[in-house]
Amino acid sequence: MSIFLSETIGTCLLILFGNGVVANVVLKATKGNNGGWVVITLGWAMAVYVAVFVTQNFGNAVHLNPVFTVANVAMGKIGLQEACMFIAGQLLGAFVGACLVWLIHKPHIDITEDAGAIEAMFCTAPAIKNPLYNFISELLVTAALVFAALHIAVAENNMGSLQALPVALLVLGIGLCLGGATGYAVNPARDFAPRVAHALLPIKNKGNSNWQYAWIPIVAPILGALLAVGLKNLVQ
Repeated sequence: MSIFLSETIGTCLLILFGNGVVANVVLKATKGNNGGWVVITLGWAMAVYVAVFVTQNFGNAVHLNPVFTVANVAMGKIGLQEACMFIAGQLLGAFVGACLVWLIHKPHIDITEDAGAIEAMFCTAPAIKNPLYNFISELLVTAALVFAALHIAVAENNMGSLQALPVALLVLGIGLCLGGATGYAVNPARDFAPRVAHALLPIKNKGNSNWQYAWIPIVAPILGALLAVGLKNLVQ
């Protein structure tokens, strides 16, 4: 299977489960309404587990996040043409996944008056709006994610079919411990493509798509990935 197709399928699953748990918690009258932050972080960890587990069976490297693609380019493991295929698949998969979450939850979206809750099921927003510290948070949290993941994903730590488990636990830790300030986008495709879906879909009571914030979960995670690669090269 091509890199583009495997990344599209994997990232679609990631967003279907990840944004799905947010929708289940924040939208009105769902069975999971008001489940809280722990439910969301557990759901996102499971989203990563399912997406990585499935995608690794396609025979290609598993990124599902442009920050890992950027990190691999910075380490000289892939070229720019291959990186473009990874990222194109990630963006398409994230957009399709967000549309599926909308389709599944449409009756609940229609009765939810809170535009912020509707936005949250698509993309991230900071708990306290402060562009400088929001940027720093996304940069450092992503750096922690990528730095840890680069040390997990080494040959001597290979767990075969269970390789997705430590990555999922890492994302669980990121969410529980460091994610409360900005909603831990740590993935430009996960934030940008669903934000586009939010802007384009006919969603009742949706408000605006908060484009003035959108650059932060794109630029900061990419710089965080480069910082992680630099730190890894420094300590190895």
